[in-house]
Amino acid sequence: MYIPYGHQSIKEADIQAVIDVLKSDFLTTGPKVEEFEKKVADYIGVNYAVAIANGTAALHAACYAAGISEGDEVITSPITFAASANCILYCKARPVFADIDKETYNIDPEDIERKITNRTKAIIPVDFTGQPCDLDRILEIAKKHNLIVIEDAAHALGASYKGKKIGSISDMTIFSFHPVKHITTGEGGMIMTNDQKLYEKLKLFRTHGITREEKYLLHGMEWENQEKTEEKKQKEENSLAEKWKRDPEDYKGPWYYEQIELGYNYRITDIQCALGISQMDRLGEFIERRKKLVEQYNKAFSDCADIVIPKQLNNTDNSWHLYVIQILNHSRREIFEKLREAGIGVNVHYIPVYTFPYYQRNGYQNVYCKNAEELYKHLISLPLYFDLTDKQQAYVIDTLKSLLK
Repeated sequence: MYIPYGHQSIKEADIQAVIDVLKSDFLTTGPKVEEFEKKVADYIGVNYAVAIANGTAALHAACYAAGISEGDEVITSPITFAASANCILYCKARPVFADIDKETYNIDPEDIERKITNRTKAIIPVDFTGQPCDLDRILEIAKKHNLIVIEDAAHALGASYKGKKIGSISDMTIFSFHPVKHITTGEGGMIMTNDQKLYEKLKLFRTHGITREEKYLLHGMEWENQEKTEEKKQKEENSLAEKWKRDPEDYKGPWYYEQIELGYNYRITDIQCALGISQMDRLGEFIERRKKLVEQYNKAFSDCADIVIPKQLNNTDNSWHLYVIQILNHSRREIFEKLREAGIGVNVHYIPVYTFPYYQRNGYQNVYCKNAEELYKHLISLPLYFDLTDKQQAYVIDTLKSLLK
């Protein structure tokens, strides 16, 4: 028997949804993409959603839409998957790591404010394990310093903050649909926003920077300037014709498109989105089962002096992507290895990002976040997923307790 730390739950309805697409006219970008976007947007309660290749692509697209570029700084958490910081590097900007709160393990708003400089352009808070950050304080800081907030909610689909769904609060919020997340599309991600301008930039970025939309087709004009007078249009057409004797009529017509930005091929497929639509129908039961398993873990470990169970920020509803504990008074490595030997696929989330060799080689040798590094020394993630049975969970609990005796 092997119990992984996370696993997808695929039922016959999911399989049938994918089969139906395989028999249809569209395999890649087709009607299922828009249907999936609408389904998630309606669930969250936002105006716009952009489905994209994966969660990392979602972060990259959000940084692009935010206008992050060389010379900018963006503040994020060190206790996260590397993509939360790498997306900043993709835009040639510099990640700045703020320490975490010792109680919630989320980014500390007060340290965010301490790290702000005249180069700071944005904040990327991470809803670690599915627990929302202190968004009121983060948004207050962002407003004060004129910063954009890109919320990394890869762990937090279905979570809420003070009664509002995560995804409806920050300037942009990203989700991930990797198989260990709440729902899966295999690989996949999504960006949520209520800002039309950001939405249009995101759509453009995921498709090579290419568009067929009439309002943007000015052959070289800045596409964000949507006031296209007849005089400007004529000037553009004349410039085509002047040097190379191009006929402006060749650059019109139903076949015509333009690349107006340097985008990426970050498109998602109809196959993936069909699976995502089907999975969304089960999101409520997925979250409820995770909460039940967490309740059972908390009850089992509440009186154990060698285990610190996760604490919650007031007025939040965690959707529980991960269940992380701290191991005290024992070797974390020894406990980890013995759990693995017992067939329990524990993991560690996460190694502080700035300690990776790439970051150490590129100017982060003197970065130190005390709370993050102290937490990392003790962290273990226990199995948590919809199909984890009570019997399997009891085995995890009993095995861990016996190792700590």
